[in-house]
Amino acid sequence: MNSIAVKKWSALAAVTLGVLAVGLDVTVLSVALPTLAVALHASESDLQWFSAGYALSLAGGMLPFGVLGDRFGRKRVMMGALVLFGAGSVACAFAPGPGAFIAARVVLGAAGAAIVVMALSVVTVLFSEEERPRAVGIWAAANFVALPLGPILGGWLLTHFWWGWVFLMNVPVAAVGLIAVIALVPESRASERPALDPIGMLAATFGLAAVTYGLIELGRNGWTDPGSLAILAVGVAAIVGFFLWERRLTLRPAGRPLIDLSLFATPGFTWGVILASLGGLALVGLIFTMPQYSQGVLGVDPQGSGLRLLPIIVGLVAGAVPADRIATWLGAKLTIATGFAIVTAGMLVGSTTAVGSSTWFVAAWMAVVGFGMGIGFATAASAALKHVPSDRSGVASALIQAMQKVGAPFGAAILGSVLVSGYHSELNLAGLPPALAASVRLSVFAGAKVAESLHSPALLLSVRQAFVHGMDIALLVSAMIAAVAMLLALAFMPGRAHAGEAAPLAAREVGVA
Repeated sequence: MNSIAVKKWSALAAVTLGVLAVGLDVTVLSVALPTLAVALHASESDLQWFSAGYALSLAGGMLPFGVLGDRFGRKRVMMGALVLFGAGSVACAFAPGPGAFIAARVVLGAAGAAIVVMALSVVTVLFSEEERPRAVGIWAAANFVALPLGPILGGWLLTHFWWGWVFLMNVPVAAVGLIAVIALVPESRASERPALDPIGMLAATFGLAAVTYGLIELGRNGWTDPGSLAILAVGVAAIVGFFLWERRLTLRPAGRPLIDLSLFATPGFTWGVILASLGGLALVGLIFTMPQYSQGVLGVDPQGSGLRLLPIIVGLVAGAVPADRIATWLGAKLTIATGFAIVTAGMLVGSTTAVGSSTWFVAAWMAVVGFGMGIGFATAASAALKHVPSDRSGVASALIQAMQKVGAPFGAAILGSVLVSGYHSELNLAGLPPALAASVRLSVFAGAKVAESLHSPALLLSVRQAFVHGMDIALLVSAMIAAVAMLLALAFMPGRAHAGEAAPLAAREVGVA
């Protein structure tokens, strides 16, 4: 391997560190909320905003930072984002109260948006069309591995150390990533700088944030809640308005749109983005339900709950890293379809999990799901980026990431509603006073607490069986999502003979500082 190749792959390792730091912060809060509620004297509303503030800032910042990277330099934007991410992590750790913590989480979300978009953009710039599948496989492994790794590290730190280390652990990762980016990543930007388009940026940012918040609220309040539906509708309207505005600018002789809509003329890009988003949505079913199963049904602590997600990590890495070689043999269409077929099979097996299922059974089907997801997601993301010119890599990466990030709360809202409905339908609350019955219906944790206070093994068993019933239905829905993704890949992804058709215009040379 020559020195140029070594530098390219080393640069990929550098940006992957940044992606890992952001991914850890997405899920680490799931195990830290009970501790934060006590440490910061936070209300239930505060706890909701600890998560929602980060998610809104992360989703809303994707497209603006993609444009800024293309215009002012991707390396420069990523360096600034890593510094901001480290500073925001310190602010979270030493926040004196809920308000300061929420503000720090918003800063973290904005910095995280810039990091993940620039990381994928750098992959597009550094690697040739032939090299991108392997590079994207490594990026995808870091992207997904961070999801279950957050609860593992967070649970261990909360068990043994002060809660602030859950956030301070980001600082050395961001510092090492910053040094590596400075040393290894070349500066690049679009040769023809894209317009800032303030109207388009505002509409896109507001729309993505509103859709994300609406989905979070629907998951919390139910799918018939008028306020949540109104927020979601406003967000969808803003996004539709954004695309209509961009189309209007595209049709003008001197118009300079924020995004080049010709990207969507490429079937590989359009369906790669959609399928990668569906992959994330299906995986949310696993990440959302399994920690609750481990803690609420099996009774393990947060650290043990995190460790039980390790099979997903092993499967994701085992699938994502060789995905490029599999795609070379089978082609992207069949590789994506095969990956999602494996996910479907794993989720179907998982939907048979019972209260008394062995640890090995659960670990086995989780590893299968991870393996299929690694293959399918990495290949879908690579297909989306394959024909993206370097000049447009920032905006294209932002579009991919924005859809994936919005897909997470969408998946959590859908699967959370399914799980809760299944849980409620199987509960046996006969003879319980109304107040206690209402408490049991809140969650498996509340139900177990009531059962223990009443010294009722029968109620405890009912609560656990009801939760597992709801979890199995949620996993069945996840299997259906993966099956739909498989069918869409077979129907719409271009085959080998058509992979290059309708591609965007050839890339212009990237300006290197």
